[in-house]
Amino acid sequence: MQKIKNRWLIAASAVGVHVSIGAVYAYSVYKKPLLESLGWQSSQTAWAFSLAILFLGLSAAFLGPTVERMGPRKSGMLSACFYSTGLLVSGYATSIGSLDLFFVGYGVISGIGLGVGYICPVSTLVKWFPDRRGLATGLAIMGFGFGALLASRIIQTLIEATSIPTTFYVLGASYFVIMMASAQYLAPPPKDWHPGGTAVDSPNAKKRRTEDLADLDSLEALGTIRFYYLWVMLFINITCGIAVISVASPMSQEIAGLSPTAAATMVGLMGLFNGLGRIGWASVSDYIGRPMTYTTFFIVQIGAFFLLPKCTSSFLFQAVVFLILTCYGGGFASIPAYIGDVFGTKRLSAIHGNILTAWAAAGLAGPLLAAKVRTATGSYEQTLQIFAGLFVVALLGSILIQLNIKKLRAQRPGTA
Repeated sequence: MQKIKNRWLIAASAVGVHVSIGAVYAYSVYKKPLLESLGWQSSQTAWAFSLAILFLGLSAAFLGPTVERMGPRKSGMLSACFYSTGLLVSGYATSIGSLDLFFVGYGVISGIGLGVGYICPVSTLVKWFPDRRGLATGLAIMGFGFGALLASRIIQTLIEATSIPTTFYVLGASYFVIMMASAQYLAPPPKDWHPGGTAVDSPNAKKRRTEDLADLDSLEALGTIRFYYLWVMLFINITCGIAVISVASPMSQEIAGLSPTAAATMVGLMGLFNGLGRIGWASVSDYIGRPMTYTTFFIVQIGAFFLLPKCTSSFLFQAVVFLILTCYGGGFASIPAYIGDVFGTKRLSAIHGNILTAWAAAGLAGPLLAAKVRTATGSYEQTLQIFAGLFVVALLGSILIQLNIKKLRAQRPGTA
């Protein structure tokens, strides 16, 4: 008989991959040393991060079908090769002072590794945890959020002890080992496997709490209105969250009167609440369902964005920001399980990759929108009100997709 792997070790392996690639969110630690040692401009170095997020979304979309064909183990290894090579190229680029090569290394090559590494373990976990999809994907994607917290201190220490190029070399080699080792245990569950190891037709098999709405491939999913509801919902959640992240420090000083030191502390804690939101909201979604979880995100954030410019109390201001960050992180963690619920798991990596183009678009739109509105109005209040209005649109999308799901469930099984 085939030996069944431990699904919790599968989850641990997924966390290993996501903690590694999550270091991309610690990119801001590099910015000041790059400016001081190489003389690059702040706007130039910012493009490297934007490119990395852009190629994360693009590679996740275009390579999603390839990830499905290759399987999680080989896909994880491919991700390790691209991500680590990108860091090594970045190290060489900083050693010779080449900004263009740095864009290629950190932005393009590492970005491709990010996209492949992000989707391959998540789709595997959804299949291993049909009974706890939210918890499982929340664990992995929490790793992505906490990866930045771990990496930021390591990066700072390495730069101070050695140099920027050496830091990239050490991280490139270290993450290659971690990701390669983690990928070796990744594998899809055997056919007809259910929690408890029983076959699907066994009388003792544990039943899934809610059957999937359909079982579609990526092209079929693109032909449904549900895909576009999910895309818009995720895009708005990420756009507004990234916008808050991009202006958190100056906004807190202007509205709540925080000192620069206190604002910097708040920014660090935002990463913690981002990570906690990923595991917390995703776990909650197993009990209240993904549709209700997203509806809750949007109702909470409509109120939070209207309230934030009126929070002159530093404590209340930070509490509202942290609440927004939990919803931001929870949106990432809950979307793979949502996809599995409405499209099935047959081609989940490919569909997840297509949905993640919303991340690539939001990564460019969020900070740009926040900056332009702030410049035009001279105040953060109108900027936040516009974002609250966007969440009204997202809430409408969440209601419409629930109506669509209810209609389809009322039809005969298998109808999509």
